[in-house]
Amino acid sequence: MSGGRPRPGSLSSFVSDMADPSEEWRRVCTELLGTFVLVFVAAGAPAVGARFPGSISTDAAVVAPALAVIGLVYAFGDVSGMHINPAVTIGFALRGAFPWHRVPAYVVAQLAGGVAAAALIRSLVGVVGHLGATTPGGGDWRALVTEITLTGMLVVVILGTSYGAKIVGHNGALAVGGWIAAAGLVGSPLSGASMNPARSIGPDLIRGDMVNTWIYVVGPILGAVVAAGIATILHGRPSDAERRAAEGATFTLRRIATPGDGGETSAAADVTPPPAR
Repeated sequence: MSGGRPRPGSLSSFVSDMADPSEEWRRVCTELLGTFVLVFVAAGAPAVGARFPGSISTDAAVVAPALAVIGLVYAFGDVSGMHINPAVTIGFALRGAFPWHRVPAYVVAQLAGGVAAAALIRSLVGVVGHLGATTPGGGDWRALVTEITLTGMLVVVILGTSYGAKIVGHNGALAVGGWIAAAGLVGSPLSGASMNPARSIGPDLIRGDMVNTWIYVVGPILGAVVAAGIATILHGRPSDAERRAAEGATFTLRRIATPGDGGETSAAADVTPPPAR
């Protein structure tokens, strides 16, 4: 556009907002809301199943968060990138696809969303089924290795689909949701298949038992570190599409020649929300 502010509601206005620090509150609130929904489903399913025996099977409880993630990415991925997981945010930052100065606000919002969801679950069903908390099923070290492995693969899938966001498109959300479901079926007996510090810290804090919480903080973060290294080896430096997916801005900018002012910056949508977690 040639001087002045972008027209409100236009694609150019959206892109301008994504680069405007004053708009960060929208992205942070979206991360809080998304994590709240994810933890409410992920921890709520086993808690409700314990409160009403026979109502929710183990397999259903494992698959539920995968479906929630798919829906959240489609609904809000364009706003914040829909990380809803501190490990994912750290993974993007390690890749150089997400600014480190924005990491603390995202992580605080995610943790707050997880705690709020756990508090709501407790108010609805009480402290039953460990409030849907993730607990080691085969010893601490097995749970830690499981969390490192599952989270590492989760972040690899997220970074990979984000790197080729233009090609993968909407299928990115399905790929991430598919891995969450598969990982849950395999890893749930060993660690609860958290893959997300916010998902574990919330229920542990509200139920007042944080003895094993370190596993679900250290494991996912180490997994994210490994995933960032793998992504760098396989893909090299982060692509522009990956940066836009990490920040929620799935828009490309191009220069369009305009008589009189030598050119105009315009925004063109990639038409798909970014893959996320």
